[in-house]
Order: sequence, then C-alpha cells, then structure tokens
Amino acid sequence: MTEVYRLDQIEDILNQIDVVSAIEEGFVSYSQGKAVIPPVGELLFEDPPGDAHIKYGYIKDDDYYVIKIASGFYQNIDLGISPSNGVMLLFSQKTGELISILLDEGHLTNIRTAAAGAVVAKHLAPAKIEKIGVFGAGIQGQLQVKYLQSVCTCKNIKVWGVNQKELERYQQTMESEGYHVETTESAAEIADTCNLIITATPSKTPLLTKDQIRKGTHITAMGADTPEKNELDPAIIQSADIVVADSIAQCTERGEIHQSFCRNLVQKDQIIELGSVIASPSLGRSADDQITIADLTGVAVQDIQITKKVYEGLSSK
Repeated sequence: MTEVYRLDQIEDILNQIDVVSAIEEGFVSYSQGKAVIPPVGELLFEDPPGDAHIKYGYIKDDDYYVIKIASGFYQNIDLGISPSNGVMLLFSQKTGELISILLDEGHLTNIRTAAAGAVVAKHLAPAKIEKIGVFGAGIQGQLQVKYLQSVCTCKNIKVWGVNQKELERYQQTMESEGYHVETTESAAEIADTCNLIITATPSKTPLLTKDQIRKGTHITAMGADTPEKNELDPAIIQSADIVVADSIAQCTERGEIHQSFCRNLVQKDQIIELGSVIASPSLGRSADDQITIADLTGVAVQDIQITKKVYEGLSSK
C-alpha cells in the first residue's frame, strides 16, 4: 500500500537526517555517470508569473526512482501564502510500484537546494568568510544561510532586496536565530563587503556586474533555474577563475552559465561539474584571491537523495 506523508511529518524527520552529506553523495554519483536524469519538464506562466518544474530520474542499482513536481509563484507572498509548492513521488525501481507520496508542499525542494549551497561552499568558499551577502530575502535566502552553518561559522549577513517589508521580516527572523543582519537595497554594498555571495531571486535582469566583483569572492547563484532568469552579468562567468555547474548539461541550457554560453563567453571545457570537484578537491579553490562561481539549477539527483532519506526515516519509525 502506498504510504502518504504530510509536511509536518516530513519537517520532523528532517531534523534527524544529514541532508548535506546525502546531497553531496548524489552529486558525485551524477558526475560519475551513475544516475539517469532526463531533461527537465517545465511550465512557465505569465499571469500571474510563475513556473512549475518536473524533475525525475534514478541512480543505477538503487531501489527507487523519483518524480518531483515543484512550483514557484512569487506573487503568492502578496496573498499571504507560500510562493512554493510541490510533491515528491517515490517508486520502486524493481517493480514500478508507487511506494510513497511525500506531500512536502515544495519544502524538500527548498531544503535540498539549501543543502547544495552548503556543499558548494565547503569546496569553493574562501577559507575566511568575512560576511555573507544574500540577494533575496525570501525562504531560500534564509535556508541558504542556515545550511551554511554546517560548513562555516560566519553569522554576519548583509541581505539585499527591493521590498523593505520583506527585508525587515528577514532581519527579524534571522536575528532571532543568532545572526547579525544588515539590510540594503544596493547591490554594490553586497559586493564591496561580502566575499561569499548567494543569489536567490527570480530576477531576469543581472543584479551584479563584472566590475563589482572583488578578488577572492565566491558566488553561489541558484535563483536562475530557467532559460529566462539571470542574476549575474554574463561577463562575471567569463572572468571567473573557476566556474562550477551542478549539471553541465542543464547549466548550458538554463541559469547563469547558459547566459554566458549562448553569448560564446564560456565554453563547455571551461566548466567543472560539482560532483567532479567533490570527488577531486584539487579542482576546487586553491587560492584565496580566486573568483569562484557555482551555478545551481537544481538536479533531480538531489530530489532522489532527499526523498529516499526522508522516506527511509519516516518508514522506520
């Protein structure tokens, strides 16, 4: 019989799971060719603006395959409801049976994305993080910082946003959890004072330009997960010392690398896949003055890993 789990059950079990390690292992499997991940299914909406992604796949010789549907409707904030929603479907790789439905409401997508940010920082961030800059004062902007705590101790945040009310809410929430938070509506202030920068917005216009990026800066860009979205000046990708993609195949078709790739500012052989960096740390940051960029478009192997771990934790209770 198919087991169905609600969001409250899922949130409870997440506290008992090492999500970052699971996601890290998944990226290695993906880059080693052990995962079968078809192209992303996608629906784009204009009125109101939003998108829905279907991501699915399996790891060879595993017990399961996973289909994930997740959406983002960013004007939902004005309605007082979450901008994200979704569901995870876990099937048997042996029989095709639907084993479990995780009614996560998009939460697991948010968590696995934040965990990927921690994985990236572990391998690419400067040894000494002065201040963490965050573009986007929403849920992902919060989660990215919280999951970073597994790999760094910096609690100084400068957050950028265009909505003062959202910035104040972010500041209040994060300061209640022990962070020191400054708010700004100036992108230049982020670039001037932060050497680890996270971009977590649905922007279709670059937020940062090449001339603003200091030596020694690391940027984790994860907001641009469709071909239209763009948070970084494409010239930033061109000029970076190390450019890492969660999936080279995906990032040449969507996200920040796509914007540079289609302008012939970067070639495939200049891009390193995240799983390869994890497996061979020498491919990552080797000097504090390097500019490093990680483009996270979200790979189904992350959904596979977190769904398995959550299901195994819940079913064993």
